[in-house]
Amino acid sequence: MYRRGPVSFARPENALKRAEELENVGQKGSALQALHDIVTSKKHRTWSKTHEAIMLKHLDLVVEMKKRNYAKEALMQYRNMCQAVNINSLEEVIKYFLKKTSDKAEEAQSKAAAATLDVEDLEQDASPEDIMLSYVSGDKSKDRTDRELVTPWFRFLWESYRSVLEILRTNPKLEALYAMIANKAFQFCLQYRRTAEFRRLCDILRQHLMNLTNRYRENRDASPDQLQVHMETRFEQLKVACELELWAEAFRSVEDIQALIALAKKAPKQQLMATYYSRLTQIFAVSKNHMYHAYAWLKLFNFSKSFNKNMTPQDLQMMACSVLLATLSILPYDAKAPQHDEYAVEQEKERILRMANILGFAVDSKKDYRTVLSRAALLGSIQALNILNLVVPEVRQIFDLFTAEFSPLELCSRLAPLLARLQEMTQPMSPASPVKDVALGQYVDSLKQVAVLRLLKQLSEVYSTMRISTLAELVPFMPFSEVEGVVVDAVKSDYLQVRIDHRNGTLHFGSQQLENERVRGHMALLGQRLSKVLHIVKPASSPSHEERRNAIITHAMNTLEKDHGIYLARKLIIEKRKEEQELALVEAEKEEERRRAIAAREAEVAEEKRRREEALRREKERIERELEERELEEAKALYEASKRAKAGAGAKGAAGGPPERLDKRTLMQEAFTERMREQQELERKLVKLAKAMDHLERAHREEETPLIQQAAHERIEEERRAWMATQHEDEEKQRTQWQQEITYKQQLQVTQEDKAVFQAQVYARRQEEFAALRHAHERQLQVRKEQLRHERMMERRRAFLERCKRQVAAKVAQVEAEEEERAAARRKQEEEERNLKVQEEIEREKKREGEVQARLREQREKEDKEKAATPAPGKFLTPAQRARLAAEQGGAVPAAAAPAKDDGDRWGRREPPPAPAAAPPREAPRPAAPTPAPGKFIPPHLRRQMQ
Repeated sequence: MYRRGPVSFARPENALKRAEELENVGQKGSALQALHDIVTSKKHRTWSKTHEAIMLKHLDLVVEMKKRNYAKEALMQYRNMCQAVNINSLEEVIKYFLKKTSDKAEEAQSKAAAATLDVEDLEQDASPEDIMLSYVSGDKSKDRTDRELVTPWFRFLWESYRSVLEILRTNPKLEALYAMIANKAFQFCLQYRRTAEFRRLCDILRQHLMNLTNRYRENRDASPDQLQVHMETRFEQLKVACELELWAEAFRSVEDIQALIALAKKAPKQQLMATYYSRLTQIFAVSKNHMYHAYAWLKLFNFSKSFNKNMTPQDLQMMACSVLLATLSILPYDAKAPQHDEYAVEQEKERILRMANILGFAVDSKKDYRTVLSRAALLGSIQALNILNLVVPEVRQIFDLFTAEFSPLELCSRLAPLLARLQEMTQPMSPASPVKDVALGQYVDSLKQVAVLRLLKQLSEVYSTMRISTLAELVPFMPFSEVEGVVVDAVKSDYLQVRIDHRNGTLHFGSQQLENERVRGHMALLGQRLSKVLHIVKPASSPSHEERRNAIITHAMNTLEKDHGIYLARKLIIEKRKEEQELALVEAEKEEERRRAIAAREAEVAEEKRRREEALRREKERIERELEERELEEAKALYEASKRAKAGAGAKGAAGGPPERLDKRTLMQEAFTERMREQQELERKLVKLAKAMDHLERAHREEETPLIQQAAHERIEEERRAWMATQHEDEEKQRTQWQQEITYKQQLQVTQEDKAVFQAQVYARRQEEFAALRHAHERQLQVRKEQLRHERMMERRRAFLERCKRQVAAKVAQVEAEEEERAAARRKQEEEERNLKVQEEIEREKKREGEVQARLREQREKEDKEKAATPAPGKFLTPAQRARLAAEQGGAVPAAAAPAKDDGDRWGRREPPPAPAAAPPREAPRPAAPTPAPGKFIPPHLRRQMQ
C-alpha cells in the first residue's frame, strides 16, 4: 500500500496503540515507522511517561528488525527531549536497548552452537552435496553458520555500542553511564576476541577524550571528576588490551593514562596504579626491552611494599627476584645514537624522557639524559632498597657471579645449574598481589647472553688469544654460533675488542692494530728500516744513490698525470664537502631559529600558565583565610562550651575570657595529647601483662617437656611392635600363597601335551581361514580392478564424445560466423554500389543544371550588353559616343536633347524633352529556349520559359 506521507497523531498514546495493532497483524515495519515518526516529530518535544513507553516499544522493533539507523536517530531525538527534564529516563532506555541487543546476540550464538551440534548420526559420512559445498565455499559448516546467524547480531551489537557512546559523549551528567557502556564494549571485545573492533573502540574513545581535554584547557567545562571517570576507563582499556595481547594498543593506553594524570593533577587510586605497573611489566617483557621492564618491576615492587599491606612475604620475595633478574638481564652496553647526528640524538633524548615520565620517575634537566634510566642506576636502587636480602639464595648467587666475582673459567659452569633451577621457579601469587603469577624462567635467555658478555670481558683482561674450542667448553649452555652473534653485536657497539679467526680456530682479544687506519704509517716505517738493514747486510746488491734517484724521477714522471687527476678529484671533493657544510650550517641556523620561535611560544604559554596559577594561588589563599576564620569561630565556641561544662567546679572557671591564642588546632592538639597519654599507659599495662604471660607460658612448657618426651617414646615403641607384627603376617601370607602356586603348577603340568595338540589344531584351522579370506580378497580386488578399468574406459569415451561435440559445435559456429561475415560483406558491397549509382546520378543532374544555368547566364549577359549599347531616349551622348554608336549600328545617331526653354521662371519644373524623330532601334531577337531531352528533369523556371 502506498503511503503519501507520515501519519500525524494528535496524541502519542494513539501512535503507541496504533503500533501495537499493526504489530499484532504482522506489519512490524509500519508499526516501527509510526513510532519513529512520533519520536522524531517536532510537534512532540515535551517529555512524558508515554514517550518512554514509545521508545521501549520502538527499540524492541528496531532490535527485532535490526534497523540501526532508526535506533541512533531515535535515541538522539529522545536525548534532546529529556536531557533537561528527566535524564534518568534516557539512561534506562539506553540500558534496556543494550540489554536487549546483548540477549539477541547471545541467543544467536547459542542457536549457532546448537545447529553445529545438531547431527542425526555422528558416524554417518558426509553426503556428496555437503562435500562439494565445502570445497566450493572454502569454509566449514560452523563458519557458515556463524556468518549466517551470529555475525549479523554481533555487527548490530557493535554498532549499537558505537552509537550509544557517540550519543553520551557530550553530556556531563551521563559520564558514569558512558564509562559503563565503554566497559561493556571492552568485555564484548574480550569475550568474543574481537581485536579489530577493540582497536576501533580505542580510537573512538581517544577522539572523545581529545575533544574533552580541548574543552577542559580552553573553557574549563570538564570537571576533575569527569577526567577521573575517563582515567578509570583507560585502566580497564589497558587491562583488556593486555589480555587480548594487543601490545601496541596497550602502550597507547598507557600514554593516555599519563596524559590524564598530568591533566587532572590528582593521583589515581592505589589499586589502579598497581595494575598499571603490572601491565607495564607485561608490555616491556613482550617488547624485549629489559631496561624498561626492570624499571617497571622496581616501581611495582616499591608501590606494593609501601601501600599493599596484604602482601605475603612470599609475594614480596618473588617480586624482588623479578626485579633483580630483570636488572641483570639488561645488556651492559647500549646502542648509542651517533653523536654527529643531532636529530637522532634529540630523538633518543625525547624517547628516554618520555619513558621516564611513563614509568613515574622525576627527571632533572641538569643531568645527562642517558643517566636517567640506566643499568648502573638500577643496581644502585636495588642496593639502596636492600632487595638482595629478600631474594632466594639462587638469585643471590647469580647476582654475585654477575657483579662481584672474577672467575672467567668457572663463571658459566657455576651459572648453568642455577639457570636450570630458575626454569622451574613459577609460583602463583596471593589474591592480594597485582600479579597473578611470576615465572623466573623468562629471564634465562637474556641472562645467558649477559653471562657470555661478562665471560668475554673477563677473558679479554686475562688472555690475548684463545681457541674457539676452549671457549665453547667454557660456555656449556649455548652453541658457538649464538656466542658468535653475541660477540659481533658487542664489537659493533664498542663494548668488546675481539677478532674471530675461523681459519686457525682462535679468538684474539684487545685492540687490533692491523685493522686500524694507522697501519699505513707502520708499514712505511717497517719498509724504511728493512731497506737500511738490507743495505748494511749486502751493500753490493743494493742499488746506488744515483740509480735510486733516477728510478724515483722516472716513477714520478710516469705517475704525474695520475697524481694530478687524484689531486684535482680531491680538491673537488673538498669543495663539495665545504658546500655541504655551509648548507648544513644554514639548515642549523634555520633549525635554531625555529627552536627559538618554539621556545618563545613555550615561554608565552608558561607565562600564561604562571598567571593562571597565580590567580589560583590567590583564590586558594582567600579560601584558606576564610577557613581559618571559621575555625577560629569554632574554637571560640568550643572553648565557651568547655567553660560552661566546667562551671560547676567553682567561680574560677567562670572568670576571665578566652585566651588570645586559642584556636581549634590547639584544642585538638590537647585532646590528641591526652589520648596519646592514655594509649601509652594502656600499652605499658599490656607490656607488663605480656611479660607475665610469657613467664607463665615458659613455666608450663618446662613442666610439660618431660611428659611430652615420655609420651613420644611410648608411641614409638608401640608403632615398632605393630610394624613387627605386620611384617610377620605378610611373611606368612606370602609363604602360604607360594605353596599354593607350586601345587597348581604340578597339577597343570599333566595337560601340556593336550595343550600342544589343541594349539596345533587351532593354528591349522586359522591358516585355512586366512587362506580362504586372502583368496576372496584377491578376487574382490580383481573385480574392483576390472570395474575401475571399465569406468576409466567409459570416462575416456565420454570425454572423447564431449571433445567431439565441442569441436563440431566450434566448427558449426565458425562456419556460421564465416557465412554471416560473407552475407554482411555482400550487403555492404550492394549498399556501396547503390550509393555510388545515386551519387553518379546526382552528379550528372548537378552538371546538367550547371549547363542550363550557364546558358541562361550568357543570355542575360548578352541582353544586358545590348541594353547598355542602346541609349535611352533623352539621354545625353558625347560626340565620341555618338560616333561609336553609329559605327556599331550603321544608322543615324539620335540628336542630343535640346535644353528646356526658360519660361521666365528659373525655379520652374522642366518639361521632359520631346521624343526623338528617329525610329526606335530594333530589338535583337531572343534565342529560342533549348528543347530538353525526353525524360530529363526541367526546373520550374525553365519550364515556364518554354511555355
